[in-house]
Order: sequence, then structure tokens, then C-alpha cells
Amino acid sequence: MREFVPFAMERWQSTYENRVAYNLSESGVHPLTLGELASYAGDDVLATLLGYGQSNGSDPLRAHIAGLYDGADDGNVVTTNGSAEANFVTVWELLPPGGTVAIYMPTYMQTHHLAQNFGATVREFWAKEERGWQPDPDEVRAAVTGADLVVVTNPGNPTGAVLSEGSRRAIVDAASAAGAWILADEVYAGAEVAGGPATPSFWGEYDRVVAIGSLSKAYGLPGLRMGWLVAPHELATRLWSRTDFTSISTGQLADTLAAIALHPDVRPHIVERARGIIRSNLQPMTDWLDRMDVFTYRRPDAGAIVYARYDLPLDSEELAERLRVEQDLLIVPGAHFEMGPYVRFGFGLPVSELEAALDRFGQLIGQSVASR
Repeated sequence: MREFVPFAMERWQSTYENRVAYNLSESGVHPLTLGELASYAGDDVLATLLGYGQSNGSDPLRAHIAGLYDGADDGNVVTTNGSAEANFVTVWELLPPGGTVAIYMPTYMQTHHLAQNFGATVREFWAKEERGWQPDPDEVRAAVTGADLVVVTNPGNPTGAVLSEGSRRAIVDAASAAGAWILADEVYAGAEVAGGPATPSFWGEYDRVVAIGSLSKAYGLPGLRMGWLVAPHELATRLWSRTDFTSISTGQLADTLAAIALHPDVRPHIVERARGIIRSNLQPMTDWLDRMDVFTYRRPDAGAIVYARYDLPLDSEELAERLRVEQDLLIVPGAHFEMGPYVRFGFGLPVSELEAALDRFGQLIGQSVASR
């Protein structure tokens, strides 16, 4: 029997994120309340019937999502319980038995471990810190040649880096040459630090793309558990049928609230709220990193995350565990991305909580430096 590969980061967060005083492991922004979101509704949300809804998403919701992708219509869209379900059914459908997947690293490890648990061969191509967290085109081609599926997270997690046009072209060209599908996890699109247009989707650049989105990161609505996939019509139908074996559908209340959030008159306000939190919190985050003098990092292009290399006599899992036990503080260790002395900081929480959390982290750094 194949040994099951657990999803280390999700186990870590699921176990502890609601049991610590300060959570720097979250990669989104401070969530909206139900009242704040419902205030945008023109009708009474409380009148929503809590029955079974359309299992691939209501027509209005899928139309709003399709409007975010050039050339898409509601037949290209399937809604899911978070992007995690969208990733799951896509990998399940597109990886044949004994297939090969090429994965852009470092990344959110769900698809990596899914592929391993499905018995696939996993090839990695890595973003390079010295290249501004961009991959080497030659390494992209080597990993993708002969692959069935290519997985890309853009904007990146944990790095917060957006792929350059050259990097995107290298991935698309390699996938096209191999005849491989691209699964583009784009949940941080819209959360760009500099504002302006959202990071371009891989959708429309190649005819074998499944684009994944979510309300969790750029919208501050993770509690709705609303995600989606956008795929060519025939594939979208097949992926919808896969959800018959997982959750069947999203909740009717989540669908109603998601349609409010993604309405063209409402969405810009929610996205700008998230970007405002990211912009206001990034400065105290980076000021603290600079002041501690043990970190090396690149400012993120998108998302409320900073991925920092550190110089301390602790491996990343030991550091994370000591922070949890001694400081009541949760972070994500680099080991959860198959890397060494790195930490992913989530800085999207209220700024007073962020500063208090960083102060606690600083206490442990002081102890570690003093013990050298």
C-alpha cells in the first residue's frame, strides 16, 4: 500500500491557528464580517432559502466569475468549496494513472502532495531567490518535457512574487510543446501591492488551461469557502461531475454572499479594501524585518505575505514550534515548502495585532542571538 503523504502546512494551521494569541500563518487579509458584506446587498440576505442550489454555482455567480476572464462565459465556470476543492478535482481529472506533473516551487503544497498520493511522478522547477523568485527557463523546459500537467501558483505562495512575462512565456511554451495542461492557481490575483490591474491570468494564453480562483485571499472572505475553476467547456463539465463525489455543491448561503461580493458594483470596493490593508501593513512588517537584522527578503508583489530567509541557530520547524509554545504565536516554517531557514509571515491582520505579534517574535530572536 502506498504511504499517504500528509499536507504538513494545513495540518499545522488547522491544529493551531485558532488556539494561539497571534496568527502570522494566515496569508490573506483580515476578514470582512457578515454584516459588512451583507450591507452591499440590495435585498434581504436573510430571505435566502437554505435549500440545495445549482451544484456548479448559481447562474448569476458564474456570470460574475466569467466576467473576470477574457473570453469566458458561465459554461466555463464551476464553483467549489474553496480553491482546495478546485485543485483536487482538477488534479484528479487531469493526471492519468502513473502520470507526471511538473510543479513550480516553492508553492502551496496541496497539489504536490495530491499528485504523490495519486501515484504520479512529481518534477519540480524552482524559483530562484537570486532571480527575484523567477524560474530558470532551461529548468522549466526540462521539468515540463513529457509532463501531463503543469502546476503554477501566480502570484506566488510563499514568495508573493508575480511571474515576469518571460517566465510566463517559458511555462506556456514548454506546456504547449509537451501537450500538457496548466493548472494556474491564481488566488492572490487582485491583491497586488502596487494596485492597478490584477495579475494577468494564464486563461486565454493557451488552450489547455484551468484557472483557479477564490474569495479567500484578495477578498478577505475565507469563511465563505468559495472557490472556482475556469476551464474549456467540455473539461468544465467533466470537472463538475467530479464534484459529485466530493462536496456535491457549495452552500446556498455562500453562493448568495459570493454573488454579492463579485457583483461588478461591489467587487472593486472589496478588492481595494484588501489592497489598502496590504499597503498599510507592509511598511511596519518590513521595518521590523530590517530592524531585526537577521532576515533577508524580497518585498512581495502581491498578497499579505513575506517570505524571509533568517540567520538564527534554529531550523525552521524548531523555530516555529518555539514561537508557538513560548510566544503563543503561529508562523509557517520554510520546511513546509521543502526549504531550509525561511519563514512565511502573514501580515494581513489588524496592525496593532501585527505589531504585538512581531514584538513577541523579536523576543525569541533576542534570546537566540544572545545564546550564540
